Amino acid sequence: MDTKLIISQDGSHTLYVPSLDEHYHSHFGAITESKHIFIGAGLASLAGDKISILEVGFGTGLNALLTALYAGEHEISVAYTSLEKYPLDPKIVQQLNYGVLTASNGPELFEAIHSAPWGSPVQITEWFSLNKIQSDLTADDPEGRFELVFFDAFGPDKQPAMWTEEVIRRIAAVTRPGSVFVTYSAKGSLKRLLRALGFDVTLLPGPPGKRVMTRAVKR
Repeated sequence: MDTKLIISQDGSHTLYVPSLDEHYHSHFGAITESKHIFIGAGLASLAGDKISILEVGFGTGLNALLTALYAGEHEISVAYTSLEKYPLDPKIVQQLNYGVLTASNGPELFEAIHSAPWGSPVQITEWFSLNKIQSDLTADDPEGRFELVFFDAFGPDKQPAMWTEEVIRRIAAVTRPGSVFVTYSAKGSLKRLLRALGFDVTLLPGPPGKRVMTRAVKR
């Protein structure tokens, strides 16, 4: 998948995909968006000192990096499983500036996350383990049980196959009562699917450039 490196408004990189006319992150701020949606509305909303996360769309590894940093700061044990159909070329990853913009140990942590092999769990830090799986969620059932889902696929209008009942049902099947699902999208069809699959759906204020986002809790 061809990509072009872009600097978003908070100074952090995102990638533009010409074939989809789509960005990996908001051009208003990649780090700002990820912190708002996946950390603020997702991880920070959960109680407990052990959390299992399923991410749909590993992408640049930004969400994994922010989660690892949060886990260490708050001494929460996080088991992080991330699904990705099209892993990025390492040459592109090396250009991304997330490490230097996030923490003193950010560069080393970002490198460890991307150096971890695909297909087997790796303990990245004392508080964060990572299992990157090259997978197509339109065809494959994820394995495990998760308290938190980061749904970070490309937008419904760009990658509609990722927003179908079949895919959302696969995700619902690996969540527990009380599990949280967060995504940047507030599309009506997604909200209806989540409600039909046993989630209570709430719209929250979105990050810069987006009015609302979706947070859903499994009944």
